[in-house]
Amino acid sequence: MMRSLSRRLLPRTLLARNIALLIALVMLSQICSIVVLLHYVQRPRVERAAAVFATYVTTLDNLLAATPPASRAALTARLDAREQLPPEATDTPPHDLLHAYRTYQRGVFIDSLQKHLPADMPTRWQTEGAQRLWIRMHGSLAGAGNAAGLANAPYWIALPVPEDAQGSGLEVAIFLSLGLGVLAALAGYAIQLHLNEPLHELTQAARRVSAGDLPAPLPTDGPAEIAAVGSAFNQMTRALRDAEATRALMLAGISHDIRTPLTKLRLSMAMAMPQGADSSFVIAAESYLDQIETILQQFMDYAGSGEREQAQPGDLNALIERLAGDFAGLGHEFELSLGSLPAVRYRPISMMRLLMNLMQNAIVYGGSGLAVRTWATQDTVTVAVADRGKGLTAEELEKLKAPFQRGRNARTHSGGTGLGLSIVERIARLHGGSLQFHPRDGGGLEVWVVLPVKAP
Repeated sequence: MMRSLSRRLLPRTLLARNIALLIALVMLSQICSIVVLLHYVQRPRVERAAAVFATYVTTLDNLLAATPPASRAALTARLDAREQLPPEATDTPPHDLLHAYRTYQRGVFIDSLQKHLPADMPTRWQTEGAQRLWIRMHGSLAGAGNAAGLANAPYWIALPVPEDAQGSGLEVAIFLSLGLGVLAALAGYAIQLHLNEPLHELTQAARRVSAGDLPAPLPTDGPAEIAAVGSAFNQMTRALRDAEATRALMLAGISHDIRTPLTKLRLSMAMAMPQGADSSFVIAAESYLDQIETILQQFMDYAGSGEREQAQPGDLNALIERLAGDFAGLGHEFELSLGSLPAVRYRPISMMRLLMNLMQNAIVYGGSGLAVRTWATQDTVTVAVADRGKGLTAEELEKLKAPFQRGRNARTHSGGTGLGLSIVERIARLHGGSLQFHPRDGGGLEVWVVLPVKAP
């Protein structure tokens, strides 16, 4: 449970995790430094300042008590002595999140000061107007008011706050330290972005390889670890390129070696049959030879799938209209509903093979309700080939993407290999798209080929 919770809380990308870890470490180090500074450096310093200030206040109190009344009046007037505290004076310093350290240091100073002063000499802090510390002194104010019966009444005097109790300098240092922490996090972010750039290039190159394309070699002049990954990837692409060349050569050889004896067999059969003989055997044999050549061509198409063909911008609607016209000449009418499409980069021969396979499947396995429609969104172009054949389940439809798989409605038809939709799916992926199956309104099936507007 804790592991799943940590997975949900952690960022998904390595960049975000490294930045979060860096920020956490920097902030933790800054917090530890501040705590050590406050507890072991500043607090003893403030407490010593409070002890010295308490000695000064006690000495001043004793001095004023021993001063003759005439001289005491002048001294207390200069100290702004008052019988009542001003409303600005408070028991404790006001809390301020923006100046939290200053509030903390003042609290430490007052607590330490109260420990060193007599219990009957309370202190009050004034922050409004001016930074002053009010202390209640012993003795009485010299003047007419005391003659009226207030002799020996205590009074309050205001003293300037020591610099050690204000903490303005250290507050700036704390903000500077936090700023340095943020700067370190930004620097780490920039470094991580620099490291993520070759990883992004590797990801894009791997996607191109999976789509059937062979990308340009990756640079290997970065950090040693990234360079090692790039070098290994380049070695893999070279091996794939060599394997592709070997496969193309092998397929060309197989095609030549098989088609040559098939052609010779046709000629031998035609020459061996005497004139006027029953030709039903020849017709059946030629039909079987045609099926062999069709199966052989399907294997060749599946193995090739157009990886070597260069993509170029073209009009899909024009290609669909041309193929629909060809099928109409053979007696198969397709209802066309073609939307406005942007220019899409595709491999012409491979795309023609894709559309022909889909339209041929609709004719063979659907039979009626033949239709092709197209539409475009902001990022994709979709071609849908529909028929009114018997519907298949979602699992059966997905299985048709795999090689040598045929649906229930194909069992009565011979001559196929189960590679038609596999070829279509491979060509769609080669163009960065996908093959989807959808039930058609009113019954039947629609096969969607969804292609990206931008080339992969």
